Amino acid sequence: MHSPTSSEAVKDATADTSALEAEVRSAIAQGDNVQQTVRDLTVKALSTQKHDLQSLGRLMTSVTEGMRTGAQQRLEHTAAPPHTVLTSVSDALAGLDSALAQLAEASKLALEEAAGRAQKFSDEELTRVRSELESVESLFLETVRSSATAAQTAVSDVLHDFVAHAKRNGTAVGSQMRDTLTVFNNQMTSTGKTGLEAGMQLTHAITDLMRQVAAGMLTGIAERVKPDDKSGTTV
Repeated sequence: MHSPTSSEAVKDATADTSALEAEVRSAIAQGDNVQQTVRDLTVKALSTQKHDLQSLGRLMTSVTEGMRTGAQQRLEHTAAPPHTVLTSVSDALAGLDSALAQLAEASKLALEEAAGRAQKFSDEELTRVRSELESVESLFLETVRSSATAAQTAVSDVLHDFVAHAKRNGTAVGSQMRDTLTVFNNQMTSTGKTGLEAGMQLTHAITDLMRQVAAGMLTGIAERVKPDDKSGTTV
């Protein structure tokens, strides 16, 4: 069986993020059910891509660039009311926030399922994944801020307002991440086997759960982190 080289993996990741950007751009252009669509697109991407900060940064950039360019094109080339277009940007941000919150919830669930079997992942992996998760919200806001800098005035204002509001009131991913990190800390101080089975990794367990969310098989996460909950995302 052919094993992908590092250059092939990078090429595949680039193709994936380019496709995600185009799909988000299309969602903004259509303007229907944007929040749910962006949430679903992002969850799907999270179910197939890595969750290290570099990969997450590329994914977030794809979503924000898709929403930025899609909104600007719609403002310039259609008769859509500006308020409607800008509302789509706010909805897209809420969808991205919700999807990232679901990643945090899946991470928490992966640990809880292991604890339910009186097992745990290695401390080394727990430390690494926790460190990455701790930075997700700040990476999210920095990505939105960078997109705002590149955006035209009206779209830029919406993006900047989102960041300002998030700093005051928090985000969905930040709220969920606090609960998740508490479970991480508990797991790291708990007793139990230091591994599940040979080759089993926390990152794989999280990805498996995200695949279930994307396929609609794991409704609990979607219900706990509802896409239409704009708490902390109103601009």
